[in-house]
Amino acid sequence: MSTGPVHGTWEPAPAARWEDAFLTGNGHHGALVLGDPWDDRVVVTHHTLVRPNGGEHARPPELAAALPDVRRRLLAGETTAAEEFTDHRPLQWVQPFHPGFQLRLRRPPGPEAPYRRSVDFTTGETTATAGDWTSRVFVSRADDVIVQQVTDPDLTLDLALDHRLPGVPAGLGVGHGAVRTPEGAVLSLRARYPGGDRAYTGVTVAAVTGGGTAIAAPGLRVEHARTLLLLTRVRRHPGEWDVHAESRALRDLLTERTYDDLLARHLDRHRTAYTRVTLDLAADPADRALPGSALLARPGSPALPERLFAAGRYHQLSASGLLPPRLTGLWTGDWDTAWSGAFTTNANLNLQTASAAAAALPEVTEAHAALVHGQREHWRENARALFGARGIVAPSHTDGENGHTYHFSREYPLHLWTAGADWLLKPLVDHDETHGTRDPRTAEALAEVALFYEDFLTETEDGNLVVVPSYSPENRPANAGWGTVDAAMDLSAARHALRTAAAYHPEHAARWRALADRLPPHRINADGALAEWARPGLDDTYDHRHLSHLYGVWPLEEITPYDTPELAAAAHRALELRGAENDSAHGHLHHALVAARLGDGDRVAHALDAVLGGDYFHASLMSAHYPRRDVYNADAAHALPAVLIEMLAQSTPGRLVLLPALPAALRAGRLSGVRTRFGATLDLTWAPEGATAVLRPGRTAHIELRTPSGTEPLDLTAGEDRVLHLEAR
Repeated sequence: MSTGPVHGTWEPAPAARWEDAFLTGNGHHGALVLGDPWDDRVVVTHHTLVRPNGGEHARPPELAAALPDVRRRLLAGETTAAEEFTDHRPLQWVQPFHPGFQLRLRRPPGPEAPYRRSVDFTTGETTATAGDWTSRVFVSRADDVIVQQVTDPDLTLDLALDHRLPGVPAGLGVGHGAVRTPEGAVLSLRARYPGGDRAYTGVTVAAVTGGGTAIAAPGLRVEHARTLLLLTRVRRHPGEWDVHAESRALRDLLTERTYDDLLARHLDRHRTAYTRVTLDLAADPADRALPGSALLARPGSPALPERLFAAGRYHQLSASGLLPPRLTGLWTGDWDTAWSGAFTTNANLNLQTASAAAAALPEVTEAHAALVHGQREHWRENARALFGARGIVAPSHTDGENGHTYHFSREYPLHLWTAGADWLLKPLVDHDETHGTRDPRTAEALAEVALFYEDFLTETEDGNLVVVPSYSPENRPANAGWGTVDAAMDLSAARHALRTAAAYHPEHAARWRALADRLPPHRINADGALAEWARPGLDDTYDHRHLSHLYGVWPLEEITPYDTPELAAAAHRALELRGAENDSAHGHLHHALVAARLGDGDRVAHALDAVLGGDYFHASLMSAHYPRRDVYNADAAHALPAVLIEMLAQSTPGRLVLLPALPAALRAGRLSGVRTRFGATLDLTWAPEGATAVLRPGRTAHIELRTPSGTEPLDLTAGEDRVLHLEAR
């Protein structure tokens, strides 16, 4: 029996659906491993695999000239005026993310044998065994290659690169190549998208030990071998790809290197990152030993959130590299990926990466930064075309290539949303605070956001500033159109962006802080709740999955129970009134994050119960968007670690809050390795009789410590550990 958390999961049968396939990835390549001993399939993905649909050339609408009139009409009370702020284009989705192909290894059926399929989170390696047959797969962070090794005393199989996955377009032009080599063979697959010169090419080098090979178009026949080692890459490209150069590079990797050699090179990077933080919820060893599918049937067991915490960090790390996680992480087995498998920045991406700083995964933040900084030129064009402004405006949807704002419609006027750049930069600011440095790229981007607000904010007759047009994703007032004035999220974002930019740029601080101070305050409505629109006369719509108006509570610290108790009480009332609408997983976990900041452990527990007991997780421990495992989606899987951390420990550069929102069901446990934004590492152990926190400061700091026992100042000296004992609650 396990004596601690299980850092992996397992199943007693192969995956019957790609959604249940175990996952591995290095932030560039991904692999979905189904593990059938007679029809072993590994679906190959890559962050760059998006299908051209015209979105690669799309641009934001040229609307700046119409802005003054729309502003005038909205401020005059014409509540639907913003619906004319459009060029009347139809809704266009961003380029959809899709799978590349599957490595398919088919063997003649044989006798049944004891079977086990597993994934080790500490190594990123998936393993399937049936009798003497073993298949092992990982994606190397060191060599950017998918590595698979199959062993059996008498290995006879047919190997092919098979593009025939669900939803594959009929017009996909596919060509195969197969060439024998001294060690085995090189297989290739080239797929050209319909209607253009864009294509992607997969190359697999096969090395066979102890048997023979023969070309069996479109693939390879292996007979009576002991071991088959496969190295695979896929590239998206214009025109042709040099298969010979790619195969030479892969064959060079095989020179004097075994599977174990390649795995060891990968572990130096993967294991170091994964093992930085652990969560132990004192779960029953018998529950810890269960396969994932059986554990999911026990939502009340602490072993379930414990394992999902581990899985969430593993999947988040594995999906982050070239780019951060998509709506589906780095994986899909279907060309018809919901919502294009995009990066949705008005909630989903931000929730998925929420734990990166605290959970000690700078790899995730670096991938997030790559997306942000790689698109800033497009964001400048958004600001100019839409609003006639300097600076940057982020889109709410992007495929990772095109950062222009072009995905919008009347019902979803996402082009009106201006808070995105602030939300996307918040994790980069958190990273800087955690590590005690300021990335010059973050400083530059913050300055550009401040410049945007200098130009965009509108002065009214009384000398105050307003945000107009304004939009609260993806909601509308009960008595007005979608585009309005002074959405709470827009106000919080503008204030935060200006003040944060001022902190990074003292030479402009006075000007930017003055602008922030002229923005309207939040409004408390007749129900005693923080209003979603600060503009008087706009009525709230409560039953909605998004909680954008509580942006000031989470992820910002604009509203806290400690500094702004009246606003915090109003935010709590808004949370109480908020419905779950369509039971989207991101809505429940967003609710939990806000509740944790407000110190409401019961609401955190309720939200967790809704997700853990709502059949949101596949056997792979990747999640779905809706209950009953409807629509493969990484929101719950990747956001859950953030919820579990926030209910136990919260930090700012000047404050540490311990056990702010601990659910009663999680009576004991240990959280190790968490990073704080004042530069210390935290280990926290709690039980009914009390708690102990160990702080290991990396820099000297003076902070405020808040615990269930009270508040006190705390001086920390770099290099000197502090042990804190907390009384029983």
